[in-house]
Amino acid sequence: MDWKRGRLRAAGILVAAGLALAVAGCDTVGYYYQSVGGHLGVMAQAQSLDEAIAGAHASNDARLAQRLALARRIRDYASRELKLPDNGSYRRYANLHRPYVVWSVFATPELSMTLHQWCFPIVGCISYRGYYAQGDAEHYAAGLRREGLEAYVAGIPAYSTLGYFDDPLLNTFVYLPEGELARMIFHELAHQVVYVRNDTAFNESFATAVEIAGVEHWLRDDASDDARASYRQYDSRRRQFRSLLLDTRDRLDALYRSVADDGSKRQGKAEIFDSLRSQYAKLRVEWGGYSGYDRWFDQPLTNAHLAAVATYQQWVPAFTALLDSVGGDWTRFYAEVRRIGDLRPDERHAALRRLAPPAVNTGTLNAGERAPGSVRSDH
Repeated sequence: MDWKRGRLRAAGILVAAGLALAVAGCDTVGYYYQSVGGHLGVMAQAQSLDEAIAGAHASNDARLAQRLALARRIRDYASRELKLPDNGSYRRYANLHRPYVVWSVFATPELSMTLHQWCFPIVGCISYRGYYAQGDAEHYAAGLRREGLEAYVAGIPAYSTLGYFDDPLLNTFVYLPEGELARMIFHELAHQVVYVRNDTAFNESFATAVEIAGVEHWLRDDASDDARASYRQYDSRRRQFRSLLLDTRDRLDALYRSVADDGSKRQGKAEIFDSLRSQYAKLRVEWGGYSGYDRWFDQPLTNAHLAAVATYQQWVPAFTALLDSVGGDWTRFYAEVRRIGDLRPDERHAALRRLAPPAVNTGTLNAGERAPGSVRSDH
């Protein structure tokens, strides 16, 4: 995208945000200001990949130069082979000098796996609320806890502006292992292809299905043998950890839906979380001491930790089956996803159920688990 079109899109989204502010309460006004200001701050730090690579060489940072060159290859592959948008996204780079670009807040009731939702005029209703400063996210989460909700703050390495802006590569994810870097770029570009208002599970499951299939193509076509082997090990651990989380989520959901009284549910909840910690400790031993997911346990465990994971998995088998049904033709696949996305919610979900049942322990973790200790989703 050229800068003129970029400015027009930026102006459009800012006007929309301004109209939203005119009818919003004080809390929403503050939230929009930090959202718009935070994103513009990210964009202001971005430079072209040519400039960033030249700067890395000038400062003798061969590692950064290599990662940016790899990211450019992945980005070109995304449009050429996966038919993802061919625009300016991920063709610029910004070093934010922090570990995550945003921190998202997820919340649930004490005895429920249902994620709280927030509704906004531009993107509709979503099951998380993102902040560009960790302190702001923690402050908001503390308020939710005072209201009786359980809240989880997750560091997010990347998000999508749905094509309104040319999202840059960031230091928060450019150093990920090769397969992970490809996964991140494919996932975020997928959000520019199809986005359905008020249906986070649809959007995230679709992008997750694209990333899973896309990274398999990348590993087969372009990755080195070392990168392929490294990713297989990384992905195997993630799948084991993800399976543990989804099993735990299902146990908690069954408990909360049971006829037990609240006291019994609280006791059972504590026992289930103790079991989760114990099983993770065993996994670490099997992994030879690998501790990559330790940070996921840094905050006291809540329902929100696990409900967020399930959001990204619900319809992955359906989208995977759809891609298979069109013989891996990405253009036909996206067209069919758009058609389903345009249906009424009940018809949309019925169509997905006909393709495949909701996901149980399949696919990959969300954006937050991409960088252990965070949740990604994703946006």
